[in-house]
Amino acid sequence: MRYRYLLFLLPLILAFSFKKEMKQYKINGYAQGTDYAIMYYATDSLATKQGIDSLLNEIDLSMSLYKKGTLINQFNAAEKEIKTDRLMNDVLKRSFEINADTKGIFDITVAPLVQAWGFGPKEAQSEPDPTTIKSILNCVGMKNLKLKDGLLTKSKPCVHIDLNGIAQGYSVDLIADYLEQKGIKQYVAELGGEIRISGPKPNGEMMKIGIEGPDKDGTPVIRHIASINSGAITTSGNYRKFHQSGKKKISHLIDPKTGYPLDNEMISVTVYANDAITADGYDNALMAMHLKDAIAFVESRKNLEAYFVYHQKDGKVADTLTTGFKKLITPDPLKPKQ
Repeated sequence: MRYRYLLFLLPLILAFSFKKEMKQYKINGYAQGTDYAIMYYATDSLATKQGIDSLLNEIDLSMSLYKKGTLINQFNAAEKEIKTDRLMNDVLKRSFEINADTKGIFDITVAPLVQAWGFGPKEAQSEPDPTTIKSILNCVGMKNLKLKDGLLTKSKPCVHIDLNGIAQGYSVDLIADYLEQKGIKQYVAELGGEIRISGPKPNGEMMKIGIEGPDKDGTPVIRHIASINSGAITTSGNYRKFHQSGKKKISHLIDPKTGYPLDNEMISVTVYANDAITADGYDNALMAMHLKDAIAFVESRKNLEAYFVYHQKDGKVADTLTTGFKKLITPDPLKPKQ
């Protein structure tokens, strides 16, 4: 009996003795016109930079406006329709859902307007006049698109799409899928400020994410720290990407209903959702709303939270959070309790 007991314990002792320690690994690179940074915990280097770069290149070949011959550029040049691939089809399906939920505020057919205001792949020499904008608006609206059985059809040849407002979030989700397929369960994947998180850390601590926003001078700073073990965080703002016209800043975010750049009190919106494609799709739409409407919109939806930085009527910068986002924020130990 003693020997049997020892033989039973031996595999357990050996397994415990040879159990590998979880280590932190990092992968950094450049893709989609921006930087990416991946941090994960594993016993071995399971993910590779080559694997990440290959994945992101595949996404670019489908949805990049800045590379010749991509699927999205083929559609924009087509008279009527194209057959989509799996990647574009996923993004289009979610785009139609968010377009319907936001009553047309989120709209991927803004591509001609984005280009006209100088934020597209081609350089614009001057701002569009009202007549030009009115003409372009005839080609804008997702009512002009139809997606069925992988076939994307447009009602007019002039309808062009731009997936930049949602494709980067989708890219982060695909990176997360890649990591999980490798057996990685604890990670933070970031691409161009769009983040997907899975935790906790091996020591049990929650993952901590800096929430950025502009200070009173417009300089980007970390305004809050969020503690998160799952989900995604993305940010849309007009304080980084804009044109200067005299004393006025022209936002790169274009209102698909008016044809003009957004000009409301919003400075930035950070969204928390279960996945990055959802957060990324909604952050631009919330930027187009007035603050009260945006807060009410988020509060009425499950699995969606937001943090807003905005201009008060006196011009001062202020911020506010939805009820659920407040629960994600780590209390500042230096700040006195109320």
